[in-house]
Order: sequence, then structure tokens, then C-alpha cells
Amino acid sequence: MKTEGSATAPKKSPIVLTSGSRVRVRSAGTRDEALISTGLFRGLVSIGGDNSLALELDDTVKEEKGRVRLIPLNALLAVDVLEAVKPEEEKRQETSTPGYFR
Repeated sequence: MKTEGSATAPKKSPIVLTSGSRVRVRSAGTRDEALISTGLFRGLVSIGGDNSLALELDDTVKEEKGRVRLIPLNALLAVDVLEAVKPEEEKRQETSTPGYFR
């Protein structure tokens, strides 16, 4: 039975973490406190079978500006998306292939 007062929520687009988005990451640090890193998300990196989040640090800590920090996925506590970059549309290249395939 449908109630009259119920309203359907508008559909939201799925969350996609895109390269170039500005994020703040809380990850496992010392025993007492988390490590907080702020900067631009650059992608995922695999080292020795372990995946890490690549983050280009901003100027919140002056000595680390521009440094790329790799944060293992199993050390992530939270990821805050501060500014999301829209994903680029998939660009199809029209190739003129001679023969049967067009």
C-alpha cells in the first residue's frame, strides 16, 4: 500500500573518485592519532600486489607541497571529497578501416 505523503527522492549520480579531485584522507598513523593528508587524487598504484591511493599533497604542510604520498588501501580510515572533478566523456575515435569493418 502506497502512502500519500511519501515522496521519491531524486536520483543522484554515482560517486566516482576521479583523477584531479581534491580530497582529504585520514589514514592509520601513530597509535594515538590518524595521519591527515590533503591534496589532489592522482589515481591508484599497485606495488608488490598491494594497492595504494596516490595523493599529490597541497600546501597545508609547506615542506611537503607537490610530494606524492602513496597510502595503502588497508590503511584508509576516511576519504573526504572536497572538490570533485567530473569524469571525462569517453572519446570514441572514428577510424577508417578499409575492408569489412567500419
